[in-house]
Amino acid sequence: MTTPAGRPAVGAPLVERVLARYRERTLAELLRHIPRQSPPYLYDLAADYPTRPCKGLRAALCLVTCAAFGGRPERALNPAVTVELFHNAFLVHDDIQDGSELRRGAPTLPARYGVEVALNVGNATHLLGLRRVMANRRALGGELAWRLFEETELMCRQSLEGQAMEIAWIRDNACGLTSADYYRMCLKKTSWYTFLYPCRSGLLVAEGAGADAARLDRFGWYLGAAFQIQDDVLNLVGAAEEYGKEIAGDLWEGKRTLMLIQLLERAAPAERARVVRHLSVTRSQRGPGAAEDVAWLLDRMAAYDCVAHAQEAAAGLVAAAAREIEAVLAGAPAAGDGRSGGGEDAEEAEEARAFLLALPDFVVARGR
Repeated sequence: MTTPAGRPAVGAPLVERVLARYRERTLAELLRHIPRQSPPYLYDLAADYPTRPCKGLRAALCLVTCAAFGGRPERALNPAVTVELFHNAFLVHDDIQDGSELRRGAPTLPARYGVEVALNVGNATHLLGLRRVMANRRALGGELAWRLFEETELMCRQSLEGQAMEIAWIRDNACGLTSADYYRMCLKKTSWYTFLYPCRSGLLVAEGAGADAARLDRFGWYLGAAFQIQDDVLNLVGAAEEYGKEIAGDLWEGKRTLMLIQLLERAAPAERARVVRHLSVTRSQRGPGAAEDVAWLLDRMAAYDCVAHAQEAAAGLVAAAAREIEAVLAGAPAAGDGRSGGGEDAEEAEEARAFLLALPDFVVARGR
């Protein structure tokens, strides 16, 4: 596994190992709280996306952050499950809004069961996440539970606002966007629920309700933007068998990625007019020549080095994220100090810090 710059992602085996271990813990706990009694096509399907092959990054990040800052990861297991449930609920609703056909290598819920079923399953998954938020009061105490509730509300608000921005750009055929617009959307839609929310939750569990939960925000913002860029790049040039989603689906859906924004800025006038025409209709409205248009867009992006530009931007964001996490960890107590105790706790804390340090390169080296 290498970074876009060709540099080996030396921490990748450690990151993969930690992700696998924490995904196993989180998934077992998540499935334990899905009701066994269910009307048809409801709670049974809430387990569908979580059990498909995935990295479980967000939940793992909650547990890792807790361990890295002196907490016991088992105390953060319920917040990690909360993170995972809200994430999967958003995925179901994203697949409805985007008209996506594949998710993690299999048909999406709306493609397989219809929009009506998928919408209800997404709502039910949000409800299950809310129940896990409520459970924090008994496990962690009222003050900390309330802080975690506030973090959840903030994450949901930011994510919905980011999603609204992206939907509006497609609906209104926005073709004059800048890189700054894209990064603002990334902060709200991706950075908040993929990195800031898990990190802030894990930090609060480790240090208590009075902790400064914003200490990792810059790290999370930079990493979230890089993560989204890599996701967008993989959608265009990823290996289909590893990526697990439809290649070039973003072009079919008209998503305003950094590459598309660059193409609109760099293309010749006649080419730009063709891009705008392609974007002016929805996927369902596209005619028989749509596949040719998508192939042409891919060709023009290559001609104008749009993917290379995006990868360079992601590399810069990753470097900034690496500097941030190094600085934050340098000012934190050493692994094994404070509440984490010694022995296995100290080892897990040290491993968690190594994970956080290795994560930036991993984000842009991944294939899915």
